[in-house]
Amino acid sequence: MSSMNGDRSHDQELIGPANQELEGAAPEAILAWAVRQFYPRLTMATAFGAEGNCIIHMLAEIEPRVRIFNLETGYQFKETLETRERIKERYGIAVEFIRPELTVEEYEAEHGGPLYNIRPDQCCEDRKSRPLRKAVVGYDAWISAIRKDQTTHRAKASVVQWDAKFSLVKVNPLLSWTKKDVWNFIAKNDVPYNPLHDQGYPSIGCWPCTRPISDGEDERAGRWYGTVKKECGLHVIEHQEGSGI
Repeated sequence: MSSMNGDRSHDQELIGPANQELEGAAPEAILAWAVRQFYPRLTMATAFGAEGNCIIHMLAEIEPRVRIFNLETGYQFKETLETRERIKERYGIAVEFIRPELTVEEYEAEHGGPLYNIRPDQCCEDRKSRPLRKAVVGYDAWISAIRKDQTTHRAKASVVQWDAKFSLVKVNPLLSWTKKDVWNFIAKNDVPYNPLHDQGYPSIGCWPCTRPISDGEDERAGRWYGTVKKECGLHVIEHQEGSGI
């Protein structure tokens, strides 16, 4: 079990051995390791993407009491919110909504209109990163559904890494999976998924900053279309030694 006295040096020291132990391991084995090591101080953030729903399916069998939350920015698609209800019906897991301090109306009134078009990084910081920092207080590790082949930032990740931004361990059980692996698992296990995936949206975020992609485009090409931005900041590696998220 992870230390509960505030000294996180033990958690940082276990990362190297953990990656050696889990090299080539199946996602279920990685999740089982995380539960043994960190539960109940283990949590998961999900946007109800295909990958995240696969992990929820696995956790429902391994340890359904792991706290799972969604960063409800106020700008999510209705299909995303409906997916939460289908997850609840299927697994009995009620994903917790974590909301920013200000509603969309209050936020846009404060800034004289929406920021997602003119300052998307600030919008993501205010409505995703800042609420996430509060949501993980008191936890030792969090589970992410990133895949190594999605972006150059994610390609630098390891299965278990130190997250300097939030000072906790980050576990990436699907890191070595491909898009094909994800959808094979969904089909085999009848995992609920966002219907927008069937409408040309492989990666789904907030509706103002997400569009469907065309054949041949990168699967994250529809996020913040027309800009170089491809990450909200939650999964950006900030330090060469692999810390950060």
